Amino acid sequence: MRVPLDGLPERVTVYEVGPRDGLQNEKSIVPVEVKSEFVTRLADAGLTTIETTSFVHPRWVPQLADAEDLLGVLPRSPDLRYPVLVPNERGLDRALANGVTEIAIFGSATETFARRNLNRTIDESLAMFEPVVRRARDEGLWVRAYVSMVCGDPWEGDVPLAQVASVARRLMDLGCSALSLGDTIGVGTPGQVTALIGEVVGAGIPLDRIGVHFHDTYGQALANTLAALRAGVTVVDASAGGLGGCPYAESATGNLATEDLVWMLDGLGVETGVDVRKLAETSLWMAGRLGRPSPSRVVQALAPKE
Repeated sequence: MRVPLDGLPERVTVYEVGPRDGLQNEKSIVPVEVKSEFVTRLADAGLTTIETTSFVHPRWVPQLADAEDLLGVLPRSPDLRYPVLVPNERGLDRALANGVTEIAIFGSATETFARRNLNRTIDESLAMFEPVVRRARDEGLWVRAYVSMVCGDPWEGDVPLAQVASVARRLMDLGCSALSLGDTIGVGTPGQVTALIGEVVGAGIPLDRIGVHFHDTYGQALANTLAALRAGVTVVDASAGGLGGCPYAESATGNLATEDLVWMLDGLGVETGVDVRKLAETSLWMAGRLGRPSPSRVVQALAPKE
């Protein structure tokens, strides 16, 4: 039953991160043919923006060492977008060699996570990203900037809103096209999310360039998403079946499940173009390949009963 609420957008873009952010945290290596079918099924369910892989060095993320092989077999369509994560210029070289047209870089709002994730300070990581973004834009690529630990850090605790906004502004000043605010360990709550978006907008970043990326560690991902939508955000990251976490932050559990997000948005009358039942079937299929149940509540509810 669709019952709209005032103050919400008519349509939301679901930025699917399962094939990259989800599978990178799996202990096992998923075969490239399974990854390809996963992406194909996600597209068939109506997802049009699917972050597929990463050009991080295979030593750091062996689960995504097959990036070139995967991109070589994915179905292509003018309606499908396949962004990939690129950490540095070597990664950009690989992306360009494989015909990638959209990339993402991954920054941190805190110094501790910047060192643990990138082995650099915030300033050093921005210096590393600068030539990546410049070259990518010169080549006509779309560039997204992730900012992690925006609501809290397991080593530093609370993260000041102004600190997040400052890092976000500096990333966008490099020339990035879009921004994703990531609650990497899932500690945020709706009031904090509302204030954070206000702070980032106050730093001069337009709402139409801001996306949100919530983890569901404390069960707050949907509530935080609703707060972000009420604040004017229209791009939401999610992972099919709730796959994922962060290999460099042990307290980061799964991402917001795409099915849970779409079920809520369907009920609110917000268009996504995604068929939640087809999507749940896809996540059940992938859960079978991974040998464990999906944590998504909607996937569990829609699963065939024995």
